Amino acid sequence: MKKLDTFVLKSFIGPLILTFFIVLIILILQFLWMYIDDLAGKGLDLKVVAELLFHFSLTFVPMAFPLAILLASLMTFGNMGEFSELSALKSSGIPLQRIMRPIIVLVAFLCFVSFFFSNNIQPSSNRKARTLLWDIRRKRPEMNLQAGTFNNDIDGFSIKVAAKDPSTNRLDKLIIYDHRDKKGNTSVTLADSGYMKVTPDESGMIMTLFNGYSYSEVDEKTPPNPSMRKFPFRKDRFKEQSIVISLSGFDFERSKMDLFKASSVSKNLSELMYFTDSLKKTNARMEDSYFTEFNTTRIYTERNFNVPAVPKIDTITVKQPLVFNTWAIFDTLLLSTRKEAISKAISNVKFSTNYLGQKQEYIHNAVKTLRGYQVELYRKLTLSFACIVFFLIGAPLGAIIRKGGLGTPAVISILFFVVYYVINISAEKMVKEDVVNTFAGMWASSYILLPIGIFLTYKATTDSTILNVETYLNFFKKIKDFVFRIAFNTKNENPSSVQ
Repeated sequence: MKKLDTFVLKSFIGPLILTFFIVLIILILQFLWMYIDDLAGKGLDLKVVAELLFHFSLTFVPMAFPLAILLASLMTFGNMGEFSELSALKSSGIPLQRIMRPIIVLVAFLCFVSFFFSNNIQPSSNRKARTLLWDIRRKRPEMNLQAGTFNNDIDGFSIKVAAKDPSTNRLDKLIIYDHRDKKGNTSVTLADSGYMKVTPDESGMIMTLFNGYSYSEVDEKTPPNPSMRKFPFRKDRFKEQSIVISLSGFDFERSKMDLFKASSVSKNLSELMYFTDSLKKTNARMEDSYFTEFNTTRIYTERNFNVPAVPKIDTITVKQPLVFNTWAIFDTLLLSTRKEAISKAISNVKFSTNYLGQKQEYIHNAVKTLRGYQVELYRKLTLSFACIVFFLIGAPLGAIIRKGGLGTPAVISILFFVVYYVINISAEKMVKEDVVNTFAGMWASSYILLPIGIFLTYKATTDSTILNVETYLNFFKKIKDFVFRIAFNTKNENPSSVQ
């Protein structure tokens, strides 16, 4: 290895390791911010929290690589440009592509490392992390109550609160459905406010409710005549009421690792290809069955309106499609039969419309499931390829701006990563909604940003002053002079040529 390659690699590897761990820590902090409500107040051991963070940190590695490469390449070539090292190398006859070559080889290797993580380590880590997070959520279920949504974590109860005060644990506007009798919504309690707390031995939970009503249906003996049944219910008003709920089974227990094995993020590339192929065949069979059912039983009906029988014709020997004059046949019917036919037709149209709407929803949900597996399959490839895209953006941009350190490169890196992330999320959403093709949507961010990287590489190779303010000022000055020449029909002299 030549001294130039060694120098460039040493200048790049240091910032790469630093930025990689910085990005990884930021992603872990984002995860903690999202799930802090599920972790706080559960009395978890430090070992359990460390295990959870470790598994989730492994799932963040493929996402951290592209941003770390972008930031490191900006810092490396920015420092080399700031300290005139790039100028010295170029003055020696070494082009920028030759200076970038060892890092390109390293980035290509990191692409394979990123794909290895996505395909082999990330699925297993995702499964373990999601299972552990599920077990943590089941511990102390009163901590999982979120305002505005029904919570079913407590077996036999469905609870909804309008507001929750985290500091005092006060709950406002409670709705509690008691399903312990397994008879449906036969018992409901409404309370103005209340508190929940776990007993010291954590064997039960006490719900203290204030100012509310309890409604429950009363079992009525079956009357001799079913039409005389009255469905009575009981209504109780209370100022304070306590409900004790057993929490046996809500201790922190480790579940089996196959709890989330069906999830798309828990599968490698070969498994995703197998599932997508199976789902495509299943969806095709489902669509064919729906079409056959609609074509045979929904459009046409077995109804005899005393119409003269039409002789059967062998459709194989007929070259032109057989056309019936529907109105001529309709005119041969009696008036009463016409009304019956029209009524039947309207009924068939309404029923067929409802049928099509229902089956369309089934097909849409099946396609969304298929798109979810396809999105995860392509994500393993696009995140790996993003390493090259971000390097082609960061390296020439650092050579152009000639500014090292963490300040300016960090701002530019965040800007490009946000653009990449927004494009990726928007295209992914359109793919899942079956608006665009999976391939086109998942690779959108790559084929939009890759030309920008190639353009910046060309500009950096030709020593373009793309980020020089004076370049843009001169450009707008030329536009101004052109407008004045058109407006006054005069040819102004260039002020710089006037002595």
